Amino acid sequence: MAPKGKGGGKAGKGGESGEGKAQGPKGGGSAVKVRHILCEKHGRAMEAMEKLKAGVRFSEVASQYSEDKARQGGDLGWMTRGSMVGPFQEAAFALPVSSMDKPVYTDPPVKTKFGYHIIMVEGRK
Repeated sequence: MAPKGKGGGKAGKGGESGEGKAQGPKGGGSAVKVRHILCEKHGRAMEAMEKLKAGVRFSEVASQYSEDKARQGGDLGWMTRGSMVGPFQEAAFALPVSSMDKPVYTDPPVKTKFGYHIIMVEGRK
């Protein structure tokens, strides 16, 4: 009983709401803060990948190469499990959280019905 009471403070409240979300529909309602670069053609996605490997900032590459609404540096914001297409979601939840300075992204790009995505995750909750 003592450990339960111990965790019943502010941290306990946050943990409870987080646990509630995790028990949501289809494997949990956890969320990731995602950026991506979407290219219709594989060749263009590989060009973007080369830029990233050369050290160009993810947001800059996204602005130049991404072919969707996320052209503002590729930022898709917080996305919950179940709101993304299958392969994109699997990749997004498998990636570690990283920063623009040292991004960890999908290599090779992830293929979906929309095209080829280079995905990075900036946060998780």
